[in-house]
Amino acid sequence: MTTVPGSLPGAPPTHLPDERPAPPDVPTVGLASATTLNMLSMIGAGPFLTIPLIIQSMHGPQSLVAWVVGAAVAMADGLVWAELGAALPRSGGGYQYLLEAYGPKRLGRLMSFLFLWQTMVAFPLTMASGAVGFAFYASYLVPSLGPWQRKLLAAAVCLLSAALVYRRIDRVGRWGTVFGAVVLVAVGWVIATGLVFGRSEGLTVPSGAWTWSASFWAGLGTATLYSVYDYLGYNNICSYAGEVARPAATIPRSIVISVLLVAGLYLAMNVSIITAMPWQDAAASQFVVSEYIARLQGSGAATIMTLLVLVTIFAALFAAMCATARIPYAAAADGRFFSVFARLHPSGRFPSFSVAFVGVASALACLLELDALITALVVIYVVIGALPIIGAVTALRRLRPDIARPFSSRVYPLPSVVAAAGWIAILLTSGAAYIAAGFTLLAAGIAAYLWRARRVGEWPFAFAADGQMPNRR
Repeated sequence: MTTVPGSLPGAPPTHLPDERPAPPDVPTVGLASATTLNMLSMIGAGPFLTIPLIIQSMHGPQSLVAWVVGAAVAMADGLVWAELGAALPRSGGGYQYLLEAYGPKRLGRLMSFLFLWQTMVAFPLTMASGAVGFAFYASYLVPSLGPWQRKLLAAAVCLLSAALVYRRIDRVGRWGTVFGAVVLVAVGWVIATGLVFGRSEGLTVPSGAWTWSASFWAGLGTATLYSVYDYLGYNNICSYAGEVARPAATIPRSIVISVLLVAGLYLAMNVSIITAMPWQDAAASQFVVSEYIARLQGSGAATIMTLLVLVTIFAALFAAMCATARIPYAAAADGRFFSVFARLHPSGRFPSFSVAFVGVASALACLLELDALITALVVIYVVIGALPIIGAVTALRRLRPDIARPFSSRVYPLPSVVAAAGWIAILLTSGAAYIAAGFTLLAAGIAAYLWRARRVGEWPFAFAADGQMPNRR
């Protein structure tokens, strides 16, 4: 946690002003690296795996609408994170925002604990979904890979990603730049191929596609769930905000830029594929990008593209691992999570145990199937993470006027309203079983917090000044 020198112990945390440079021994990430890491977190396995699923959900080229709706939800939610991140630029992201916005001595303790609770489940699911996608595309090159071999490969990818992140953040940023170049090559190749071979007739929608029936809205909801999954990662900079240069300016800019750029790339990729191969074939494809290139440029080119896709997926895992590992570390450093997560590497000064834990948890999650991973992580994030974070913006404005807000949306509360409406709509289309599982996890998290709070004397079981439990008659 970054504090102003001289702040009193136990006082509400404060942060360095945006103009003040970070101490020379603290590694920092600038706008270019932060935006690159955000984009890498977003462009992972997602579009290469979900393009067929989204086309299937809407039965035609009109599926492009789902990418636009998903981008709108991501941008609205991104503006929420941008305001919070600029006001509270500390490593830990949502955990810190909920703690401060809802009161660091009362409800904020529960809300921040629940955010950590969902983080320790949902983030490994996110990385596992990418690793499973990696193994899936690897089977295009090695068709003999069986189901368990793919699972083992996915687990190995998670562990290797954790090994690369096991270093200082400034060195991680340099790796991100290298991986970012590979991502742009892969995506650019898909788009360029569509420009050469695409035909506008491919965008012709089937008859009755725009009939606003119940099936249309259900299909749009399912397709948007998949597209939002592809956009997740725009807020990763908030997880290591304490290591970001000029955070009040860098955090909002990197979020907005990454969402806009990725949305443009996703739309261009989809238009390229749909106009260069029949949408029915794209919807039925298991390796849509590889088969797209094979159809138009031959098997040799498809092999090269598949290799690029594999590197792209790995790059996203790398970026997500970098951000995720710092959330439980920040909480543990504050004394609000298991102390083992506060361990720092003696020379690199990065959260060593946290990185290792996230890598192992992600590897174990690779035992689940891809569709279960995607749906479960989105539902968990919406129920325990996204909706409370949206409320935190209003809470911070009304309850914590002592905290400066260097970035404030000029159209507040529109971003909060749009983001909340989008997340609720997505939640309702996920299925009753997943919704029930999400709220069950929420209830379990509340019970876990109350159990821990009673043991350590935190709210609502705070110890009296004499060290005795207060009278609760």
